[in-house]
Amino acid sequence: MQPLSNRTNNFTDSVIRRMTRISNQFNAVNLSQGFPDFDPPKEILKALEQTAHHGPHQYSITSGAQNFREALSQKQSKYMGRKIDPDSEIVVTCGSTEAMMAAMLTVANPGDKVIVFSPFYENYGADAILSGAIPLYVPLHPPAFNFNTDELETAFKQNPKAIILCNPSNPTGKVFTRDELTIIANLAEKYDTYVITDEVYEHIVYEPYEHIYFASLPNMFERTISCSSLSKTYSITGWRLGYIIAPARIIDVAKKVHDFLTVGAAAPLQEAAITGLKFGDDYYTALRKTYTQKRDLFLKGLNNIGLPYTTPQGAYYVMIDISEYKTDDDLTFCTWLAEHVGVGAVPGSTFFRENVNHLIRLHFAKKEETLNEALNRLSDIRKKWNSNSY
Repeated sequence: MQPLSNRTNNFTDSVIRRMTRISNQFNAVNLSQGFPDFDPPKEILKALEQTAHHGPHQYSITSGAQNFREALSQKQSKYMGRKIDPDSEIVVTCGSTEAMMAAMLTVANPGDKVIVFSPFYENYGADAILSGAIPLYVPLHPPAFNFNTDELETAFKQNPKAIILCNPSNPTGKVFTRDELTIIANLAEKYDTYVITDEVYEHIVYEPYEHIYFASLPNMFERTISCSSLSKTYSITGWRLGYIIAPARIIDVAKKVHDFLTVGAAAPLQEAAITGLKFGDDYYTALRKTYTQKRDLFLKGLNNIGLPYTTPQGAYYVMIDISEYKTDDDLTFCTWLAEHVGVGAVPGSTFFRENVNHLIRLHFAKKEETLNEALNRLSDIRKKWNSNSY
């Protein structure tokens, strides 16, 4: 028979999602795939119950239900500091995963180059390859995961069509400063490059850091494709409600891509989620407080165990250094960790273009009792490692 498409030859299945399956196999506490084990806000659940009885249950229009886009426009206009037109500058997608893929297909032709910071959320490289683009990887240097301006400009000099910017960053928890964003903005303008942002953790940022929307920088809205979702902000990762915000000329193309990828996001879920979009500032203040408490609890536990890490500035991930275990196979280490310690993690190598095998990623978007159970299991990590169960 004829060979299948070769688009996927250079990447595997999602290692993050694989580690969830491995965690389930060994009944491990799943700190790999980043979803909460607590309920969404009760107001949203009540709205979902009402929608189940009263609808809508059929297709909304492709770009997103009118009332959903209007509620999203009102919220994001406030936080992005610019009036967002709900009819011409928004398209609603099936999660930010589709938003990023649609953005890439909107911008890139086969053979175009796209800058990707490394480490990166694993979908970005795959998105570039599936769209026929060529990723240009620029390192973020640990432990602070800052970029070198000369290295970044070297990539820009190759005339890329776009750069992907995840802020706050998955997997590192880095929050880019205004100065760093300004450097990227100046280079994007100098080399006429689009900026595709992934800002799903926009409301999970720890003091004294702040999230700055890239599209809010001077002259940047016109070349920025802002991707995000409701998944993390409202603890509804399974609802798959994402969106793209961009100038009308870009949205016109993104709508066509989205239409033929998925037709449209789930109509009843859009209806129910409007309740969350209308929350006041107090909700986002409480969200930050909640995740700050979870971060502090988890990091204190890691300190007590003696596991070195990089303190996240945003999002809900922490990169842990496993150098002391002297392994060059972090995937096998994470499998061992799930089976023998009972904690699910993601091998850091899945996020890096460089040869990095001494980092693993854990997340803390869990109930306190779940985090305490994970920490209790991790307290035996050295004992179990030294028992040659590896």
